[in-house]
Amino acid sequence: MATSTSLENDILMGSGRREQPLPTCFPIKCELRFRLAGKRNVMIGSGTTSHIGSKRLLFRTDQALPSGRRVEMAISWPVQLNQKCNLKLVANGKIIHAEFGVVAVSIEHHEFRTVGSHGLAM
Repeated sequence: MATSTSLENDILMGSGRREQPLPTCFPIKCELRFRLAGKRNVMIGSGTTSHIGSKRLLFRTDQALPSGRRVEMAISWPVQLNQKCNLKLVANGKIIHAEFGVVAVSIEHHEFRTVGSHGLAM
């Protein structure tokens, strides 16, 4: 079994040869909440980001998540707006890989929002 760090690196680098370079991801650790909505049920959970980029995000969670599903995420951002107001990054995307608690998401849309009284709630 691969260690979590080597598994994260394998997911970040991708497998096989690629003609286009993968988007740059930065090692940023933040609290994360996610929601997967299905036709019959909704799965809600939490985790911690390990790498964030403009098109891809990696996070760790204790829950088993299915690849191919759409996911909504709210991430506690480490920098404040005007050094006064907490921010969260809200992103939507598709789970492209999930294995041993490491989840890779292809980001389709993202925006920053101020954190209100409900915190990271979506």
